[in-house]
Amino acid sequence: MTGTQELTILEQQEAIMAKIQHRRLTKRKLFLRILLITIGATLMSVGLEIFLVPNNVIDGGITGISIMLSYITGWKLGIFLFILNIPFFFIGYKQIGKTFALSTLYGIIVLSIGTTLLHPVPAFTQDILLATVFGGIVLGIGVGMVIRYGGSLDGTEILAILFNNKLPFSVGEIIMFFNLFILGCAGFVFTWDRAMYSLIAYFVAYKTIDITITGLDESKSVWIISDNARKIGDAIMNRLGRGVTYINGEGAYSGDDKKVIFCVINRLEEAKLKEIVTENDDSAFLAVADIAEVRGGRFKKKGIH
Repeated sequence: MTGTQELTILEQQEAIMAKIQHRRLTKRKLFLRILLITIGATLMSVGLEIFLVPNNVIDGGITGISIMLSYITGWKLGIFLFILNIPFFFIGYKQIGKTFALSTLYGIIVLSIGTTLLHPVPAFTQDILLATVFGGIVLGIGVGMVIRYGGSLDGTEILAILFNNKLPFSVGEIIMFFNLFILGCAGFVFTWDRAMYSLIAYFVAYKTIDITITGLDESKSVWIISDNARKIGDAIMNRLGRGVTYINGEGAYSGDDKKVIFCVINRLEEAKLKEIVTENDDSAFLAVADIAEVRGGRFKKKGIH
């Protein structure tokens, strides 16, 4: 094979990989993504300008820094949200990809415009606790929607991913340290009671983001190793209406062949499944884990007769 032929084959392989990595979104999916990121960024604007900002309560991350800078300088919040998040657009482009970066840029633009337009609107409530809780919920839903559909409205996580390569801490720990520092600064800029309310708002928003991304119908993966695998599998199918998959395994210590059961259930079925396993083999190995998302296959529950 000549050098030219090798180069041609290499170019073809690179072209195929490029197509796989940069497959274009369909018009329907692109429209849906733009629509939902717009709604998500608008909801975050509402959470900030209608609930949190008028009551001097902040969120974590770049948003929290922007709120404090806006309060100190008197400039519009949207200006700081845009300027401080722009560097993370370029970092996101290099670290995560073009689609993520463009979705993030669009979301930040909508957020900046939304907060500017909503700034003259009076606060929905003057009750600090109600503003904190409902502001956190609305903000969390908005941020969760944007993350779920491929973007981001705050550069903190991108920054944490960058620092994660240089520091002996996880991404989650870096984000937590960063936000605790920002929320602590709120005590000096506003008052310490506002800093404590900000911590509540951050926690509410954090949990709401999780629910928005994963959904309320939490799923769980189940792994069972038992000598009565077939019996347990049949019971799960008949009594829970869930499909199961049998996997052939081997005990590392004993060298014995083992049958492994894998299935997916929802949280309401966990107690019933444990009961089924105990009834058929009280010494069976059982592992249950949370799943963020389930797609395809035969996950749909069948009727139990």
